[in-house]
Order: sequence, then structure tokens, then C-alpha cells
Amino acid sequence: MKIAVIGLGYVGLPLARLFATKYHVVGFDINTKRVKELQSGIDSTLEVNNEDLQSVLKNNTNFEKGLFCTDDIDSIKDCNYYIVTVPTPVDSTNRPILTPLYKASETVGQVLKKGDIVIYESTVYPGVTEEECVPVLENMSSLTFNEDFFIGYSPERINPGDKEHTVDKILKVTSGSTPDVGQKVDELYASVIVAGTHLAPTIKVAEAAKVIENSQRDINIAFVNELAKIFNLMEIDTNAVLEAASTKWNFLPFKPGLVGGHCIGVDPYYLAQKAQTFGYHPEIILAGRRMNDGMGKYVASEVIKLMVQKDVKIKNSEVLVLGITFKENCPDVRNTKSVDVVSNLNTYGVNLTIYDPWASSIEVMEEYGLKTTSNLPDKKYEAIVLTVAHREFKEIDIRSYLKEGGILYDVKGFLTCNVEGRL
Repeated sequence: MKIAVIGLGYVGLPLARLFATKYHVVGFDINTKRVKELQSGIDSTLEVNNEDLQSVLKNNTNFEKGLFCTDDIDSIKDCNYYIVTVPTPVDSTNRPILTPLYKASETVGQVLKKGDIVIYESTVYPGVTEEECVPVLENMSSLTFNEDFFIGYSPERINPGDKEHTVDKILKVTSGSTPDVGQKVDELYASVIVAGTHLAPTIKVAEAAKVIENSQRDINIAFVNELAKIFNLMEIDTNAVLEAASTKWNFLPFKPGLVGGHCIGVDPYYLAQKAQTFGYHPEIILAGRRMNDGMGKYVASEVIKLMVQKDVKIKNSEVLVLGITFKENCPDVRNTKSVDVVSNLNTYGVNLTIYDPWASSIEVMEEYGLKTTSNLPDKKYEAIVLTVAHREFKEIDIRSYLKEGGILYDVKGFLTCNVEGRL
């Protein structure tokens, strides 16, 4: 058995590393810089410990088990399982972008052989795997689906930055284009996933299960974000309310905040897009998205309102933003909503400093055109806004960086000291 993992990002690399402990695995990525980095034993996403990566790395494709990373399509020609783990983002109008999936399918289609199985892990709306990806595979390979080659779908459940719920410790949903292939796909994952597997009856069921997981979280967080807005108007501590409500055994302990990232901030749009093709407008799903997408503007306006109330100057004031990644203790900046806070604060003419010890300043500049620093400047600010709960921020005497009468706004409810503003 030889496995090719297409896409070596936050999802693909941990999976490739895990399979490499038992099988011959070739990791393929079109990003030459990324491939060279991985082959040198370094993972800049910090999802895989460098020692763990180095322990499975091979220098060529001649081995029984291990991992070889490459951007050369010839290196995956003799594989018989192809696992696609490319991103599925949305565009500026929140419409799904399937281009990475099409391109990955074209790549696999060039080397596809009779008897091969292609497994997709990318989050999609129900129907994409069979209706969008399969035709590309057939056209590129001149092979017939479910006669010459087969497909499976096993949605990724990676939680970036989480060192407790790693890929092998998260139960895996599996599926196949035929009952027999479903069993093969399930057995493949079950051989390395210690948390177990769940074989779904169809690929569409597995696709739907994935897309509703994050949609459900998105709606729940939107609810508490709305509560936070209401309680702020009533001058009630939202965290204290949630703490009291959580004493009931069946209360769901969600917290308000900025909702971005590659899954929760994207998946609901995939489901909504598919629903609309059937003539149904998903009101609750899109209402939750509107609420969460508007939180960056809300936070910025609350900070400015507090500054006005405290007679703190706005124009040319020095404002420090703590955190630009989409979540704590993780370098991932994909679809981060901290950027919304920054862009809205910029409209008020303030001088912004963005400090994040985790984010790559080069990546943030390329993705968002924003300058960041990994070293906290030794100066004082009229306002400090904590948008991401990095553990390093607990070690800082944040108030010592505030000018007298300055504003400290804690989006995450992370700080133990008293703050002027908190969601």
C-alpha cells in the first residue's frame, strides 16, 4: 500500500506524518518552499513537532514506511491511495471557491490507475465530491468512475494549535463510493486513528455531517455574541451571566468572540450555497454568519466609544492590538477576524501597532497588507485591544503599557485584571 497526500498544510501534514508511521507515504504540494522546509524537518505551521516529522522523513521514494515530501508529480505515480487535503475557502462575496479542489483533482487524474482510490478530506457542501471532483478525475485519466477507480470521503477534523486533540485522537467519519470501498477506506483510517472511526452510509452523508459541525458552532457563538451586545447595553457582565448559567447541567458553555479561521467562518457559507440551489434560503445559518461577521466592526466601535467617554483623543492616538491570528497559540492567520477589528479602527485615524508573537509578519503582510511585530514595543498607548488569547499575553503587565486614563478592551475575557471593556 502506497499513499499520496495531496496538500501539506495544517490538515495534510499531520495526516501524512501519522500514516507514515505504518505506511509508505508521499506528501505532494505545489509550494516548493513548503516542500523544502518539510524535507529539512521543519514545520512552520507548528502542527507537527519537528522531532516527530524528522523521525518519519525519507530522502527518496524507495522505502517500506515513512514520508517523502515532493513537488514532483512523478513521485506519486505508483501510489494506490490518493488523499486530497487542499483548502476550500470563500471569495469576497462568501461564495465557495472550489478551484484548489479542481486543481488537485487534475493532478491526481494525471496519475490515476485502475483500482486506485481517491479520498477527499476538504470541507465541502454535499455533492461536491461526486458531482464536481469525479468528472475531473474521469476527464484527466480517461478512466470510468466505480469501474476503474473509486473514491472516498473522510472530512478533516483538525483543530489548529490543539496539542491534545491531535489527528489520531479525533474520531474519523469515513465513506466510500461503494460499500466495499467504504469498508476499505474505513479500515485504512482505523489502522492509525486510535479514537476510532464511523463509517457513514454515503459520501453525501459524510459531507453533510462535516459541514453542519462547524455551522452548529457558528450559530451558538452568534447567539452568545448577540447576548453580549444586549448585556453590554444593560451594563451586565456577560461572563458572569454565562458562568451562572453554566451551573445548569445541560447549558452549552459557548463564549462570545471573533469567529474566523478556515472552518467555522467558512463552512456555513458552503451549506447555504447548496441550500440556495434547491430554492431554500437558510435564514438561521446566514443570520448567525451576519452576526459573527459584524463583530469586528462592533468591537472597534465599542473601543472608540469608550475612548470618547474617557475623553481620550481619537485622531492620531496610539492603539495596540494584541493578536492577529484567528485563534490562540497558533500561527494560522487564515480568515482571521482580528483583521476586521484592525481595519475598522483604522477608519478612525488612529496609529495602530499590531503585536503577535505567533504570526508570521511576512504572511500577514502578503495576505492582508498589515505590518505586525513579534516584539512588543516599549511605549505607552491610549488604548489596548486584546483580540487573541495567546498565553504570552498572560505574562505581560498589560496595564503598564497604558497611558493614564487609557482603555483596555478584552475581546476574549482572557485577562484577570479589571478592564474597561469586555465582550
